[in-house]
Amino acid sequence: MKKAIIIGATSGIGKGLATLLVENGYKVGITGRRSELLDELKRKNPDSFVTKSFDITDTTSSVIKLEELTTELGGLDLLVISSGTGDLNEHLDFAIEKRTIDTNVLGFTCVADWAFKYFEQQKAGHLVAISSVGGLRGSRQAPSYNASKVFQINYLEALRQKATFLNIPIIVTDIRPGFVATDMAKGDGQFWVGTVEKASKQIFDAIRSKKPIVYVTRRWRFIAAILKRIPGILYCRM
Repeated sequence: MKKAIIIGATSGIGKGLATLLVENGYKVGITGRRSELLDELKRKNPDSFVTKSFDITDTTSSVIKLEELTTELGGLDLLVISSGTGDLNEHLDFAIEKRTIDTNVLGFTCVADWAFKYFEQQKAGHLVAISSVGGLRGSRQAPSYNASKVFQINYLEALRQKATFLNIPIIVTDIRPGFVATDMAKGDGQFWVGTVEKASKQIFDAIRSKKPIVYVTRRWRFIAAILKRIPGILYCRM
């Protein structure tokens, strides 16, 4: 039986993916800040879920809890970083920016580093992280969120390069969602909003096929291609 850990499984994509993995024969360690939601998910399949409550912004505790969770699972083949935060912040409230950076940069880096080093020692493994289409360009509405996703995209590419250099079969998958119907999809009138079920299924397919970069839902790759090509002088007027 394969073993997986999902960081941020209390709701949204993390929860949907945790359920899918269990349905496909994985034993899954689920984490998050809200222990009651983790316990609620565990009750649906107590033999397949192991819970561990922690906040990834507490980097010292995160490492300890990940070690404990891996021991309880009896190993680790796959780790998914689905934990993240981001709010609209047109007035540059620093408290919002700091919260986003602490979670999406510091917490993300701590978990990604721990997972990569574990897989390096094991000589195999699969690291998956949920970044965002937003990481392709800046955003006046959510500056730190988009910037943090740039960091994640670049960091994942660096880890992919590192695995190749080390000649170790560590797969690094960057999942770049557009709008998905979760609490993260802020604002009214969003277009091309995918369901959690559809997004989770496409992410699971990407895990099975070991793809390096995947847009979710798939049609967002067309938006990504357009975003990359908009000249800076024009983009700044949007």
